[in-house]
Amino acid sequence: MLEEVESWLSRRSWSASDRPLDHLVAARTKDPHRSRVSVVLPALNEEATVGEIVAEIRRELIEKVPLVDELVVIDSGSTDATGEVARRAGARVVHRDAILPRMPTVPGKGEVLWRSLLVTSGDIVCFVDADLKDFSADFVSGTVGPLLTDPSVHFVKAMYDRPLGEATGQGGRVTELVARPLLNLHWPALAGFVQPLGGEYAVRRSLLEQLPFPVGYGVELALLVDALHTVGLDALAQVDVGVRKHRHQDGQALGRMAATIYRTAQLRLSRGPLVRPEITQFERGPGGFVPRTHAVDTEERPPMREITEYAARQAA
Repeated sequence: MLEEVESWLSRRSWSASDRPLDHLVAARTKDPHRSRVSVVLPALNEEATVGEIVAEIRRELIEKVPLVDELVVIDSGSTDATGEVARRAGARVVHRDAILPRMPTVPGKGEVLWRSLLVTSGDIVCFVDADLKDFSADFVSGTVGPLLTDPSVHFVKAMYDRPLGEATGQGGRVTELVARPLLNLHWPALAGFVQPLGGEYAVRRSLLEQLPFPVGYGVELALLVDALHTVGLDALAQVDVGVRKHRHQDGQALGRMAATIYRTAQLRLSRGPLVRPEITQFERGPGGFVPRTHAVDTEERPPMREITEYAARQAA
């Protein structure tokens, strides 16, 4: 590990308990015009978990203490009761297709995160995945905390244990097999991040609006790499929030995710065209193995500050 990274780990890695809630609320009062917090949950068919997450954030960080200013669920085309459950629990629910309708939507998590900037107003935007189980408000307060207390910090990732079934620390398979090797080899300054692909992180809006967003699963890697080049390593940080439990994907889905991560990294390394933006996988059928070919996400959305509607809203 680079000496620079070892130093960063000692200075920019914290625990959620390092910043008690009363300290964070006090920090907000010192600069209320730059400390509004928006929490965004991208959600697709998450009726089983989204309500508990929303309810926990409302109870702990809106009603008990005034830390979160707006709580928004972006429904990316759910066919279940995700939107209704989230609304009942206390979130504002916005459908992905209702945001920036002049630009047709495409499937993907990054698409939803990018569009969320147009329907939120916080100076700090905190993203939380909607499939988490046994959710703790520490995921929000922990990642938001450094941004409220240290103006030199711009981007904070949550770090945590990721159990796979009963096995401790075996989750995050795409992280360990693809993302971590790529980061260590090509962006060694980011080798200190425990969960580089984690979906829980808080970022200053002023940084987010400068960054392009891959429309799919590569968005987390892309934002981290691009943030490094935009504001430097010392503006990035991570906070330990404990344990993350969520729904795990099957091997086929993980393969597609891995291909998307590799493609995202390749684009940032070369900024050139892909040779073949597809991945072929195999499923056993009645007559043997059957190839299934899937497109790898290749589209990216431009920095939000380049969008006319966003610029007009900011100027209003």
